Amino acid sequence: MTVSAGAPEPAAMEDTRPAALTFDKVSMRFPDGTQAIGEVSLTIRQGEFVSIVGPSGCGKSTLLKIASGLFPQTTGTVTVDRSHLGYTFQDATLLPWRKVLGNVELLMELRGYPKEERRRIALEQISLVGLDGFANHYPKRLSGGMRMRASLARSLSLNPTVFMFDEPFGALDEITRERLNDELLSLYMRKGFTGLFITHSISEAVYLSSKVIVMSRRPGTILNVYDIPFGFPRSPELRYDPVFTELCGEISVSLREATEGGA
Repeated sequence: MTVSAGAPEPAAMEDTRPAALTFDKVSMRFPDGTQAIGEVSLTIRQGEFVSIVGPSGCGKSTLLKIASGLFPQTTGTVTVDRSHLGYTFQDATLLPWRKVLGNVELLMELRGYPKEERRRIALEQISLVGLDGFANHYPKRLSGGMRMRASLARSLSLNPTVFMFDEPFGALDEITRERLNDELLSLYMRKGFTGLFITHSISEAVYLSSKVIVMSRRPGTILNVYDIPFGFPRSPELRYDPVFTELCGEISVSLREATEGGA
């Protein structure tokens, strides 16, 4: 089966793009003594879209929180421009008393953007994520997928150069999830941000990413790194390509070994 939009690329030369996010021997021990992350060293280059999979509790989300400055690491250093960083949580985290427009304006409001500029940018991002006509709706009137689109629009309003996603589609049904995967890839192609995506879905990781990382059980360390041999943009039909299926299988074996390994 041939998939023109996601055909495998020839072997890539050494990536010389500047680093957008670097973890250098980063570890994390919580005050109660729990060692969440072992020693992690990882460089994500500008324009890469990297997904992390691993057993529950292995520290995937903790890495994102460390990178964003929400958690201080115990050892090691993190290098990233936090002034241009976007973050989408597992839940849409919309304020229920604010309409979609007000929610999308929130981060800009906190940073002191003028009112008219906030409104202009918010409406642009609302349109970009496919929520035209819903700017004046309250979150309770939206479906789960629409609420997540509003959350994406809010983060996009600050034009992030590095965008972190903490399993944003995990609670959605499969059809909605696949549709939002396609929409996220479209945003990635248009905006050119660097992405770091956490997920429990191997097929989602492979479909979205230029690289997939498998982490071990807690304390989490990097076990395997898979370069994804498909170009961008990608067609939904890529999910049925034999090479895609084989790669998902290889990562599944690696993840199963990580899950069954020692704590």
